[in-house]
Amino acid sequence: MDNQSMVILFILSILVIMIVIHLNNNRKQKKRIQQKWGTTPTETRMDSEESLHQSYEKLKASLDFDSEVDDITWYDLDLFEVFKEINHTHSSVGSEALYRRLRLFNFNGHDQNRIEKLIAFYDKNPKIREKIEFIFARLGKKDRNSVVRYLTDSKKKGLSSLAIFILLGALPIVGLFLILFGVEGLGFTILMGSVLFNIIYSVIKKVEIDMELMSISYLVQTLYTAKQLTKIDHPLQKEITPLLKPFRSVLRFSFAFRARENNELEIILDYLNMLFMIPFIAYHFVFNQIKNHEKEAILLWQLLGDLEAAYAILNYRTTLSVYTKPTFNEEDDVIGKTVYHPLIEHPVPNPVKWTQNTLVSGSNASGKSTYVKSVAINCILAQTIYTCLAESFSMKRGHVLTSMAVEDDVLQGDSYFVAEIKFLKRVLDQVNTQERCYLFIDEILRGTNTVERIAASSSIIDWIDDYPSLAFVATHDIELTEILKDQCENVHFKEDVTAEDGIQFNYLLQKGPATSRNALLLLQNMDFPNSVIKNAQTEANHFDQMQEWLSFES
Repeated sequence: MDNQSMVILFILSILVIMIVIHLNNNRKQKKRIQQKWGTTPTETRMDSEESLHQSYEKLKASLDFDSEVDDITWYDLDLFEVFKEINHTHSSVGSEALYRRLRLFNFNGHDQNRIEKLIAFYDKNPKIREKIEFIFARLGKKDRNSVVRYLTDSKKKGLSSLAIFILLGALPIVGLFLILFGVEGLGFTILMGSVLFNIIYSVIKKVEIDMELMSISYLVQTLYTAKQLTKIDHPLQKEITPLLKPFRSVLRFSFAFRARENNELEIILDYLNMLFMIPFIAYHFVFNQIKNHEKEAILLWQLLGDLEAAYAILNYRTTLSVYTKPTFNEEDDVIGKTVYHPLIEHPVPNPVKWTQNTLVSGSNASGKSTYVKSVAINCILAQTIYTCLAESFSMKRGHVLTSMAVEDDVLQGDSYFVAEIKFLKRVLDQVNTQERCYLFIDEILRGTNTVERIAASSSIIDWIDDYPSLAFVATHDIELTEILKDQCENVHFKEDVTAEDGIQFNYLLQKGPATSRNALLLLQNMDFPNSVIKNAQTEANHFDQMQEWLSFES
């Protein structure tokens, strides 16, 4: 076999291998999509919160919204863990859209009608939904893709020296032609020299412009995904199609920015791209078109995200044993039946009848904090993904703010108490706008002494009562329940104590303020010294009767 035939056979072999790998990957991907539907997402390799938050902050300025779940509330309620339970998306476009959806919302019903229309479509057309999932799965996820940063950056620059890249990319082709036409010595020299130089030069150049190249690469892949989605009949088809018109010339270079799959095919294509300088040549042609149509690209990014977020929400609903779509009204209350927490493996549902400021009291570990968080999370899910973990749930739309997981701020030099009052001040500032707010506070002002804590806490709650807002406050301070008994609803959780089983909790909500304490019983169960338990009990009993403390004898 001569050299010419060997070259042709080699090229054909590479093409066959690439086609076989491609078809096999597609088959596996379609099977995975079918198997994972109706299950809780488990993929943790992508979608770091740092990446999602970066995109969210960049795009937020260009979005229209009425309310934001701020960082404090997001952290207090472990909402990133909730996000992961919902995140049945296949691309970064979808996961970023779902993240934004859980953090930004409007008080009108337009978005709700829009997303429910998509969800209903997927529910009635599972085969079409699987096709759309597959298209997004082919796009895949790219952490820190920086597409939103790239689109919103007014100072982005193109590459220089287009002629040099074209010349370098042409050299391997020249070498192949020389071999095919009999000039084998020179042909092999040019081919091997250009292969080595181009690959090394490409690696160096990619390091220099890695972020820009990565951003535009994933954006072009997304535009190609949008083109595929215009061939499928779905509710957003007519909105996506005209937005693609300015990018028709860009799509001609989509082959140069294919989706990454982390497999043998990708490795082969990477080397071929570097060999012919394709990414750099394509970047030149794509750059100006993207720069002149940034608004269309951003809107397209959002629409594609909605397509994925909708089937992620539907999948989440299928994983829940009980859920409901909320109803919104103008009543100043929150009413729910069998409301539960999404992150508890075996949650105990409880009712919500929140018509006035409410104090939730109870013993340690009795469930009051979990209950308060479950109500807060459902108030957010109701307004963002229109899905509540309850048999029924109704509310008036409004802001949701928390002050719960307060910590010392070492970097700013804030003590626990200073950090806590800063958290509370932001809550009161929002209340002062006269807009509807739902406030959730766990152990209000726990960072200071008892007398000032009770005085300040009762004053704050009394102040909130003059505004169109509702506060849910979990507290150990029985004094608060007495001081505010005429202004606040009182509910509590309690424990059962038996000689055989010790302390047992049923986590069921009870009416009225708590009447029992269990801190000393817990100390006893943990085998603290008997003298410690006995002295503490004596002190507590004396204080209950006389409202003064005993002095220890020296």
